[in-house]
Order: sequence, then structure tokens, then C-alpha cells
Amino acid sequence: MSETAPQIITSPSQPDAEAKTITPAAPAKGRGLAGLALLVAIAALGAAGWSSWQLYQQQTQSARLLAQFNEAGAAAQQQLQASEQRVEQRLSGIPTAAAIATQRDLLVTLQGDQQRLAKTLSEVLGKSREDWRLAEAEHLMRLAMLRLTALQDVSSATALVQGADDILRAQEDPQAFAARGELIKVLEALRSLPQVDRSGLFLQLAALRAQVAELQMLAPEYILPPQAPSAVNASDSSRWDDLWAELSRYIRVDLHADQDVRPQLAGQSLAQVRLTLALALEQAQWGALNGQPEVYRQALASAREVLDRYFDRDNQAVMALQQRIGELSQQSVVTEPPKLDEALNALQAYLKQREAADLMPEASAPAVEEGGQ
Repeated sequence: MSETAPQIITSPSQPDAEAKTITPAAPAKGRGLAGLALLVAIAALGAAGWSSWQLYQQQTQSARLLAQFNEAGAAAQQQLQASEQRVEQRLSGIPTAAAIATQRDLLVTLQGDQQRLAKTLSEVLGKSREDWRLAEAEHLMRLAMLRLTALQDVSSATALVQGADDILRAQEDPQAFAARGELIKVLEALRSLPQVDRSGLFLQLAALRAQVAELQMLAPEYILPPQAPSAVNASDSSRWDDLWAELSRYIRVDLHADQDVRPQLAGQSLAQVRLTLALALEQAQWGALNGQPEVYRQALASAREVLDRYFDRDNQAVMALQQRIGELSQQSVVTEPPKLDEALNALQAYLKQREAADLMPEASAPAVEEGGQ
């Protein structure tokens, strides 16, 4: 702004001496306005700078948001492309309608083949089970022969033959009639035999052997009566009484002289007699277990003879032992079992006949196929 120069105002009506210089008040007022204008300009400039700064910040934030949005869009585009690729791969793996129809036909054919195979397998397994059962019947017959020949076990042999007959009965085959007939003959012959319990006889004789040890006090023995206390004053009569008491230990008067006089057993002699009796019973056990009737009866006779010769016949335990030995001597330790050879041969012939019948369709099948070709 420019300042105006002071003007000299002269009035014509007044003289020059009275004229004076007048400084106007406008310059002071003008400076105030200029300062105010400067402040306004500075404020406007600051507001413009602030506005420019805010605009710059908004543009920067907008650019950053735009960059993030572009990045998110690129990532979404990549995921979309990957999803599209996966969907395309899955769609490419899905067979077509023609392929599905072909697979359906193959599945139907496979199910039919599987059903036929299962039917054939069931038939084969059924025949295999029957063959196993028939082989088991033959094995049972062989076991029955072994039990009869080796152990004379009639009850076990009867049960084994009955098991073989049950297997043939379950076959329901008319061709097994002859084999079953032989088995039933053997069963009836076994049932008519006396029951021989060798193990039972062995155990009973063992119990009698245990009773032999209790016969150690059964031998005749003289028991002295209790002696009266000797008198303090010895006399001739008391001396004779003492002498008679001493001699009574070695001299015995038997009032039944008509009976047999037996030696008294004691100490080593009694032990030897008990051992002889136990050995006789043990020999009878061996004869019973091995089916030797002569050895069995001879051993029991020896045991009864030892009891009769060296032990008191009137003793209750000796009498019971003799009676029990007599009863056991009447038991049979061996039987005449029937022959199982014919039954076994009939069963084997049936098995061979059945095997030949099973092989015939297999041999004729190729001939039929060749004729069809």
C-alpha cells in the first residue's frame, strides 16, 4: 500500500501565516487495516495449507486402500482360478453316461459270476465236510480196534464204534447200508461182553496194599497183666512169685491144644511177611492192568495163603481182607472182544465207492464240453 503525502491546505480567506500543516489520521488507520489484512492472509494461507495436508492424507489413505483392495482382488482371483481348476479336474474324473452304462453292465455280470461261484463253493465245501466226517468215522474205527487190542477197554470201544455209526447215519446214503450193518453187529457184540474195569481193579488192590501195613498188630501176641507191687519184706513165697512172673514171659500155656499152633511173629519176621503180602498184591495189580488172568489169580491166591498162614483167622480185619481178596479173584481181567476187521473193511469199501462216484461227474464234464464245441 502507498502512503499519501501530507497536503497543505490554504484558505484564501485566511492569511498565509495562519496556514499550518495538518497531518491526516488516515495513515494510522491504514496500517491497522494492513495488519488485519495480513493476518487474514496468513490465516487463509494456513487454512489452505491445512486443507492441502488433509487432502494429501486422504489421497494417501485412498491410495493405500486401493492397493489393499487390488491385492485382495488378486488373491480372490487366484483362489477362484484354483477352485475352477479343481472343479475342472473333478469334472474331468467323472465318467460319461456311456462309461457309467458300461460299468453297470460289468457290475451285473460280476454279481452273476459271484453268485455262481458262491453256489459252487458251497457245494464243494459241503462235499468236503462230508468227506471229513467219513474220514473221522474211519479214524474212530481204528481207535476202537486199538482200545480193544491194547487195553481191553470195551466201554471206550463201544462209544467209538457208536460215533462212527452216527456219522454214517447222518449221511442218509443208501449205499452206506452194508457198512452200517457191520458196525451194528460189532456194537451188539461189544454190548454183550462183560464190563472189565482194569483201572478199578488196580485201584482196589492198591487200597488193599495200604491195609497190609495195619496188620502189624494182628499177629498173636501175649500181653502180660500188670504186675502187682512187690512187698517190702522179701520172703520165700515172694521170691517164687517173682521167679514165676519172669518165666511167664518165655512160657505160655495153651488151653486149646487141639488147634494148630502158629509161630508168633514180631520184629523182622513180621516185616518180611507184610512185604511178601504186599508184593503178592502188587503182582496181582500188574496182572489186572496187563490183562493176564493167570498171573492175577495166582497172585491173589498167594496173598490169601500168606494171610491164612501167618495171621489170625478170627481177627475181623484179617477176615475182611481175605473176603475182599476172594471177591476180587472172581473178577475177570480179560475178555474175548469181537473182530473189527470186517466192519472196518466194509467202511473203507463204502468210502472208496463214494470217492469213485464223486470222480465220475468230473471225468464226464470235459467230454460234454468237447461235444458241445
